[in-house]
Amino acid sequence: MSAKGFFKEFFSKKMLLIFFMGFSSGLPLLLTSGTLKIWLAREQIDISMIGYFSWVGLSYSLKFIWAPLLDRFSFFGWGRRRSWMLMTQACLMVLISSIFFFNPANSLHIIAGISVLIAFFSATQDIAIDAYRREYLEDAELGMGSSVNQYGYRIAMLLSGGLGIGMVGSSWAGLTWQQLYLLMGVLMSLGMVATCLAPEPKVEKELKPKTLKSAVLDPFKEFLTRDKAFVILLFVFLFKLGDALSGAMLSPFYVQMGYSNEDIGLIAKTFGLISSLVGLFIGGAVIYSVGIYRSLVTFGILQALSTASFALITFTGPAKWALAFAVCFEDISSGMGSAAFLAYLATITNKRYTATQYAILSSLATSGRNFFSGFSGNMVKALDWANFFYVCALIAIPGLLMLFVLGKVSKK
Repeated sequence: MSAKGFFKEFFSKKMLLIFFMGFSSGLPLLLTSGTLKIWLAREQIDISMIGYFSWVGLSYSLKFIWAPLLDRFSFFGWGRRRSWMLMTQACLMVLISSIFFFNPANSLHIIAGISVLIAFFSATQDIAIDAYRREYLEDAELGMGSSVNQYGYRIAMLLSGGLGIGMVGSSWAGLTWQQLYLLMGVLMSLGMVATCLAPEPKVEKELKPKTLKSAVLDPFKEFLTRDKAFVILLFVFLFKLGDALSGAMLSPFYVQMGYSNEDIGLIAKTFGLISSLVGLFIGGAVIYSVGIYRSLVTFGILQALSTASFALITFTGPAKWALAFAVCFEDISSGMGSAAFLAYLATITNKRYTATQYAILSSLATSGRNFFSGFSGNMVKALDWANFFYVCALIAIPGLLMLFVLGKVSKK
């Protein structure tokens, strides 16, 4: 493809819609995880309780349970994909905005309950958007579409994370935490506009499940009959586990190390976003050159080393250069790892069962972040911060071993 043709497709209406859908998908995530945990840390909520808040995102790991419903049913006459997207986006806009009325100091349980609902509707939106992107784009457009989707996703995370955190109490914006959530709720309307403008994908009738039973059972049957299916599932679970455990505690870690909101917003979140985008780009280029299997091995090792690099901050104190180094190293490595990992998931998903199988695999991949990371606060208490990051780095080893067990099965 020529450069002119590339840019024409990149800025096409199709890709613009995919970008805003990615934006809508990425916006809620940090509002129930990193951003919320910084707010809780500022309110001096117990570190173990902050760790337990990782469990509000369990819906991201359990979404495969109700994913078949999105393949089988639709409502409002908007089609299978758009109806679910519009419904979840409307609910998210209301729920995120409602946190404006509460404060963790005296309404912690209410905020926890709202956060659980936000995560549920966000996970459901992800199912619908992933399925929409697969069905709306031609096979030749999927690579670019996935990249554009990730860019929208990461920019939304910048707004709900780095930029948003930096605006709270700053001299140039001066927002309160509640006002930040109200603003993020309003921004969810961008996704609703994209959904209203987007056409419903045309899917061949023979690909649609004829019964709910078929929609539930057939994707599992097809996957589990594959060679080394359980090894593949174990790898999907383990590859990002150590990265997820350390990531769950980075926000309170920054606070306890003495960094200001503006330091966290600018260095940890904004520089981190730019670094992750660079990592996604590098990852894509390396995958093209050496293949998915070798990329997973290389990037998995780099992910482990970058996790251990956060221990450096415990020796330097709140030095900005140490934070910048650890964040950039981690986010570039994580971005490369994510590029290879998402490419791998795509290669093992049967097009006939895209929505449900992708939901199963992505749920398994995030279960470490959303369940085991709930104990990360207790790990910090038992180990101290430096040893916590060292242990998280060592947890990467079993995932890498699964790659060697898979061998040529994973080589593409």
